[in-house]
Amino acid sequence: MSQAKTGDSVRIHYTGTLEDGTEFDSSAEREPLEFKLGDGGIIPGFEKAVDGMAVGESKTVKIEPEDAYGPRHDQLVQAVPKSALPEEMEPSVGMQLQSEAPDGQSILLTVTEVA
Repeated sequence: MSQAKTGDSVRIHYTGTLEDGTEFDSSAEREPLEFKLGDGGIIPGFEKAVDGMAVGESKTVKIEPEDAYGPRHDQLVQAVPKSALPEEMEPSVGMQLQSEAPDGQSILLTVTEVA
């Protein structure tokens, strides 16, 4: 059976959960994630997990912060009033949003609490 290797285009369904079991992302209700293995388009830990997998194979892996988005920095956590979000948005814990930093760079934000 063929195994995924660097340079292969792969399609994969996944579910991402936090250590407490909270689901933060899943492809279950949409198309599988498609990417070229080794091109750096996804987090390194996910690429490492997929490398060597066979078609139809399923596995559970733990991805350390260093192989994902890096460690948490409490000094970067900010409270944002719901009024600053689009009116139709219903934020939930784990939801990821994309914004723009003052220097114009795109940044990924994660909802950690909804009050």
